[in-house]
Amino acid sequence: MHTVVIGGGVIGLTTAYELARQGETVTLVDARGTGLGAAAVNAGWIVPAEAAPVPGPGVVLTSLKWMLRPDSPLYIRPSLAPSFVSFMLGMWRASNAKAQHAGFAAHLALAENTIEVFDEYRADGMDFEMHNEGLLMAFLDKSNLEHHLTHYDLVDSHGLAPTTLVGDQVREQEPLMSDAVQGGLFFPKERHVDPESLMRALHAKLVDLGVELVENAPIDAVERSGDRVAAVRSGARRFDGDRFLLAAGAWTGPVSKLFGQPLPVRPGKGYSVEVAPYGLKSAVNLSDAKVAITPLANKLRLAGTMEFGGLDENINQVRVDAILRAPKAYFRDWEPPASAPVARAGMRPMTPDGLPIIGQLGGIRNAYVSTGHGMLGVTLAPGNARVVADLILQGATSPLLAPFTPARFRGGR
Repeated sequence: MHTVVIGGGVIGLTTAYELARQGETVTLVDARGTGLGAAAVNAGWIVPAEAAPVPGPGVVLTSLKWMLRPDSPLYIRPSLAPSFVSFMLGMWRASNAKAQHAGFAAHLALAENTIEVFDEYRADGMDFEMHNEGLLMAFLDKSNLEHHLTHYDLVDSHGLAPTTLVGDQVREQEPLMSDAVQGGLFFPKERHVDPESLMRALHAKLVDLGVELVENAPIDAVERSGDRVAAVRSGARRFDGDRFLLAAGAWTGPVSKLFGQPLPVRPGKGYSVEVAPYGLKSAVNLSDAKVAITPLANKLRLAGTMEFGGLDENINQVRVDAILRAPKAYFRDWEPPASAPVARAGMRPMTPDGLPIIGQLGGIRNAYVSTGHGMLGVTLAPGNARVVADLILQGATSPLLAPFTPARFRGGR
């Protein structure tokens, strides 16, 4: 049996690895080179304890306020297109405590063994940079800290409960914190990777396993025969298979239409920049500013912002400058670089309710989808890969997939 995986981001690569590891022959087709875009420029965090969906209490009001600031953490490009309006209405409907709590629980269950699987990747010969110093969430506003404690029961039930740090306790945990930081949450089990090194390691492992990797081949047609897919095409190239997995990240929306099963996946653009090492003890979430700080071996990566617009990776320097300024309020002696470093953009695949879309693709018997992981691609990828491989190879639908069913979007929402 042969599976064609469409998409070479972290979801496509890890799922192709899991399929090949279990003996499946696999062709992975990507519109450009594997491991680019959001797969490479993200913060690299492996953080189940930080896996709450984006929609939640207060998101609507905060979003409206931020839309008035060109350098805010969130920007929504207004549009009257029916698909855009429907997406935003769906997100606002999901912006409540009950839905966010349920979504967080679903993410935690899917990521139950994430940390161990990354260790297994390295034991299987994948060479990538990984750190296990934990994650510190820093707060300038005490009320934001208190809000994050509303999910304490969930993270505690998974053995991921943080240490609550008040006042100078946060400076004991991270001496570089300024006096403006009112408190923090320290999660000792969270990790981070250099995402580019992870992408390279996955690519190399797939080559070793005999996976056919086809790059620079955007899918532009799908050949169907009744309730089955016979092949997908990129120009004159035809890719036959017994089974097909759509894992095209932020590009899943337009590609899903080719299957006759349109899905509400929209791009959420984020940026990252790299500067010289800064001496932090762990990864840091500048919670109020929505900026992720990732200390790596020879550099410091800053990542953040969310832009809902089109499928472009153009750089908005105003927003990049805001990322570079953000640490100044949190760290004692932070100064943005004298000359702005080169910024890169990545398109996160976002869904209206903030949850991935994983399962059989509509009524097509041999087509599956795994997309919409938002800002949690690295965190959810290992668990996602295993349940999707079981679904494709064994027809086994894990109970973990119930919250992520594609069927929840039937009817055009």
